[in-house]
Amino acid sequence: MLSILCPDLYVPSVCQVDLSMLAARGIRGIVFDMDNTLVDWGSSEIPAGVPAFFDDARARGIRLCVLSNNLRKRIETVSGALGIPAARGLKPMRSAFRAALALLGTSPEETAVIGDQIFTDVLGGNLAGLYTILVVPTSQREFVTTRIVRKLERVVLDCLARRGMLCLEGGDCRPRPGGASRGPR
Repeated sequence: MLSILCPDLYVPSVCQVDLSMLAARGIRGIVFDMDNTLVDWGSSEIPAGVPAFFDDARARGIRLCVLSNNLRKRIETVSGALGIPAARGLKPMRSAFRAALALLGTSPEETAVIGDQIFTDVLGGNLAGLYTILVVPTSQREFVTTRIVRKLERVVLDCLARRGMLCLEGGDCRPRPGGASRGPR
């Protein structure tokens, strides 16, 4: 049960995702959450490292899109600034991820999702069969309901870490006896 909430990878930020590793895994498309993943919640300002990361991904032939449940106008503002298409959908619903896959023209097996929330981005990505990457939120400013859900998310993260199923990339996350480590799918 807990494995459906476990990301395949956990990194501090989008810009620290290893694109070489993704390409070697056969990843040809990346679906990005928007708020607190690409931009701070409520902001449309693109952080300094993100455009270079996107340029590197494009140079590798990786297709990119945004998937958010935010207001359409705000999604279009951010995706337009990044020069990538966007889908609006309710995560973790599979239909939202199918819409993003249709935009990218990729299959679930060759697509990754990067987001900051377990119960939307990771759960939805896992249900849809994508390679899931959890990032640390870019800001502590969030929608009020997200702040409430973060408390439960913290419990899940702690439980995953205790079982050796989760660690920050480069951290010590050797599986503990009796704990299964989530490996490649």
